[in-house]
Amino acid sequence: MKIKINIDIKVGRIVKYFVLSDLFLLAGWGFIDPIFSVFIVEKVVGATLATVGMVAGIYWILKSILQIPIANALDQRSGEKDDFIALIAGLVLAGISAIAFAWVRQVWQLYFVQAVHAIGFALYVPSWSAIFSRHLDKDRVSFDWSLDSTVSGFSAGFMGLLGGIAAAVLGFPAVFIMAGMLSLAAAVIIMAVPDVALPKPVARTVEEEKTPANLGV
Repeated sequence: MKIKINIDIKVGRIVKYFVLSDLFLLAGWGFIDPIFSVFIVEKVVGATLATVGMVAGIYWILKSILQIPIANALDQRSGEKDDFIALIAGLVLAGISAIAFAWVRQVWQLYFVQAVHAIGFALYVPSWSAIFSRHLDKDRVSFDWSLDSTVSGFSAGFMGLLGGIAAAVLGFPAVFIMAGMLSLAAAVIIMAVPDVALPKPVARTVEEEKTPANLGV
């Protein structure tokens, strides 16, 4: 018995760029995740296992509190310009916070940078989801979402395998800086599709060009 598996991986331009952006962002944070708690306990003065829990709580609670009002604010505005700006801002904050961890030495600094990290992802999640949802390929909605999840999972998993090795060989600061650069690269990828926020003007016919706009024709 022969089993044929035929998977068409062609996707729309915006879906392709957004999946690629997710790959870079989650690869960067996948690089950090395996070593983050070790970094806190070993390198942050006065940090304990309780500090690790506090840091996790700051991220998840603050992100969860902020992303709903952010999503509501984005939904109240027509067009995608606001979503695009929020998305870029979120990616930049995520990149800056990852790099900033390289210089964290005190517990208060750790909490502050983690709060910036939470704000970045609170901006990123609703804006990325909004734009991605609007540009899903017709009749391939499940595939587009699954492609993003699969690519993101592979990138985070692969970089997670390398995170511990990189920290042991290069040190924690190098890992944070590389993760931040990957997050900022995700912002650059999104900026390659500015027509999301600034769509090209629709060409007018000769008759429309000759018709005064205030006639309501």
